[in-house]
Amino acid sequence: MGANAVIEAVVFDVGRVLVHWDMRALFRKLIADPAELDWFCSTVVTEAWHYQHDAGRPLAAMVAERKAEFPAQAALIDAYATRFNETIPGPIEGTIALVEALHARGVPLYAITNFGADLWPRFRPTLPVLERFRDIVVSGVERIAKPDPAIYALAERRFGHAGPAMLFVDDNASNIAAVRAAGWHGHLFTDPAGLERDLTERGLL
Repeated sequence: MGANAVIEAVVFDVGRVLVHWDMRALFRKLIADPAELDWFCSTVVTEAWHYQHDAGRPLAAMVAERKAEFPAQAALIDAYATRFNETIPGPIEGTIALVEALHARGVPLYAITNFGADLWPRFRPTLPVLERFRDIVVSGVERIAKPDPAIYALAERRFGHAGPAMLFVDDNASNIAAVRAAGWHGHLFTDPAGLERDLTERGLL
């Protein structure tokens, strides 16, 4: 599908598109030794393990299981659950500005995010720009995570736009491949400047 096709709505990912996300932003505060930090973030609290929560597994069950597996790290595993917002050090300001520009032009805005159901209510109030979105599909709530095609089908029903009339912005190549296979337009996000160029070429800005 070409860049000149008519887009009715823009759909955003959240992590690493609207906000920075880095487990180390929290754990470097708690683990002084760089080698231990590397080990912990690659072995104990990893993004792959965290993905279970994005896909719908309850946080309490995950944490209890992980603490049983790594009892010496129990306090740090608890910190993942209680201080998760500290893994999100702030917004990606250039993208936030693009959301505001699209909103000012009356472009319908939505989001699809891989985010745990237990963690989402704590995070959402910290990012006021989310009020610009007409609806947000949260993977942990739906128990369907990107890149499962079912989450895009659900979004089409919820958002009320056909897939070919929507542009999805995500930093993960697998998610963009899946959404394109579902008939949507996709932008693989690397930085706000590249997204701005694409939005401009499509006549959305």
